This record gives sequence, C-alpha cells and structure tokens, in this order.
Amino acid sequence: MASVRGFLFPKTATGRSSLIPNPPWHYSGDLLTVEYRTDPARVAALLPAPLSPAPEDPGAVAIIWADWQSCSESGEELLDPVRAQYKECFVVVRCSFEGRTYSRCVYIWVDKDFAIGRGLHQGYPKKLGSIHQTRPHPYGRGAPRIAAGGRFGATLAAADRRLAEAVVTLREPSETNGFVNGHPMAHHRFLPSIEPGQPPALDELVESGAASFEAGPAWRGEADLRLFDSPTEELTDLAVEEVIGAYYRQVGVVWNGGRRLA
Repeated sequence: MASVRGFLFPKTATGRSSLIPNPPWHYSGDLLTVEYRTDPARVAALLPAPLSPAPEDPGAVAIIWADWQSCSESGEELLDPVRAQYKECFVVVRCSFEGRTYSRCVYIWVDKDFAIGRGLHQGYPKKLGSIHQTRPHPYGRGAPRIAAGGRFGATLAAADRRLAEAVVTLREPSETNGFVNGHPMAHHRFLPSIEPGQPPALDELVESGAASFEAGPAWRGEADLRLFDSPTEELTDLAVEEVIGAYYRQVGVVWNGGRRLA
C-alpha cells in the first residue's frame, strides 16, 4: 500500500501538492475594520447551540478587510508571492459559551484557494470573493498615509454582485483596534456524512486564537459603510443601524492550532 502525505488534500507520496502546509502559519497584514450595531436578534439567529448571544452589546458587528501576506514555518512562500498573498473580508460577532465571551466569524470571503483550505481546518466559513482595499504608503500621492486625514476605501463582491463597500477616514491614534474581534474565536468544524440521513462525520465547537501577536499603532476614525442585497448571500440581514467606529492597524499573527470545546 502506498504511503501518502500532506496536511490536507491532495495527498501524494511527497506531500508537495497539499493545498496547505502544516502549521504554524504566519500572517502579516493590514486590517481595515468597521464596527456597527444591528438588530441583536439577527446576530442570535446565526449562533447555533451551544452558543448564546454576548451578554453586553449583543448586536455589535465588525466587518474587517484584510490584505495578507502569509507563509509556513519555512517561509518559502514569500519567494513565490502567488502562494503567499491574498485578501479577505470577514464579518465577526460576539457570543457566549459557558460564561465566557468569544468572537465568531459568521461570514468570510477570500480570493485564494489555499485560504479556503485553511478555513476548512480552522472552522472559518470561507467562500470565494473579490476583495479590494486601499493600501497605505509613506511616499507620493498614490496612496494615503496611516495618519490623521488618511482615507481608505474597501469593497467586497461575490458571484458578480457587490456585497459591501466602506470609506474610512482616520482621525487619531487609538488604544485598541475595536472590541468585537478582540476575543478567542469560537467556531464550528463541520462535515456532513457521506451517507444520506446519517449524523455529520465531523461536528465540533472549537476555540482558536493567535499563538503570538504583534502590531503597529492603531488608528481610529469615521466610516461610511453600505451593504447590498444578493441572491446568494445574507449579509444584509445584519443591517447597519449605527456605526460605532472604524480602525486601521498593521498586524503580525502566528496561528498554530486550537482546542475542542464541545
């Protein structure tokens, strides 16, 4: 019998074709975050058992655009940038489990297949999308500065439909990058049974977070955020009732596994 390797499919004799390499995974990127409030009942409708709404501000939502460069422990992807660079837009709410508050990603779109593969392992509900955000640069007029008055735009589309767009104007330094995405993540890893009518082959609630984290200064400001209807998405169910704030921050994160909660 052949011996095959690979962290995820496809498994081969060498493992070189695996969609994703073994953790740890290293990320460096720019995060543009807009926090807002929606109807708490709409958030609760996205929280399967045994999760419940967060005890404080249960209708708070964060929509986050991220421009990432990432690699495995070897760093080899950085010299082949098509394997390292990707963009994503994700929607985070907060929830409670056994008296502890968690963050939870309820929607997320990415533009590379390897990012979807990592999401399968981590419990992120990733789908393909088209994501763009303004990049900062310290020189010239072709990009804004991460400074007072810097203006950043961001867009999200999927299946040929625009789903969200935002414009953020930075005002001043901030001690935080917001509060909605500031907890360990509580995600479900799920795989239906191959046999019709049978229980799922995988159904578990997991906790994960950064194995290590570093970041530059956070900036906050004002935001204009709009969500759009689509026949294949439900993002507008989390309608914007009040914008809480907007943030920009450059971060570095290491992810190296989590633990099963239930």
